[in-house]
This record gives sequence, C-alpha cells and structure tokens, in this order.
Amino acid sequence: MGTIHTALPAQTLYVTIRRDELRQLKDERDQLKQEVAQLRLLTQGNQVQPWPVTQRVPHA
Repeated sequence: MGTIHTALPAQTLYVTIRRDELRQLKDERDQLKQEVAQLRLLTQGNQVQPWPVTQRVPHA
C-alpha cells in the first residue's frame, strides 16, 4: 500500500506579462488554430474507409 497524503487546498498563481508578450502569445495561438483547421481538412479528405464486409461461403 502507498502512503496516504492529505489533499492541499488549491493555490492561485499570479504572473505578470507584458502587453507585447501577450500579443505574441495571441498571435501564436491564432496561427496554431489555423494550422489545426488545415490539418483537420486534410485528414477529413483522407480518412481510411473500412474494408467492405463480405460473407464467407462454405465450401461444399
């Protein structure tokens, strides 16, 4: 058996970010969203279709 630990209360972390850093992060986020959208379009067009279901015919 492992050691039992008591749960600690959630902590809030405050950070300071400059306006130019925030703008850069937003730009990077927007670029990544566009890339994800493009990749989704590419993968939707190239989805692998499952093999058709066939029935085996018993040999006589």
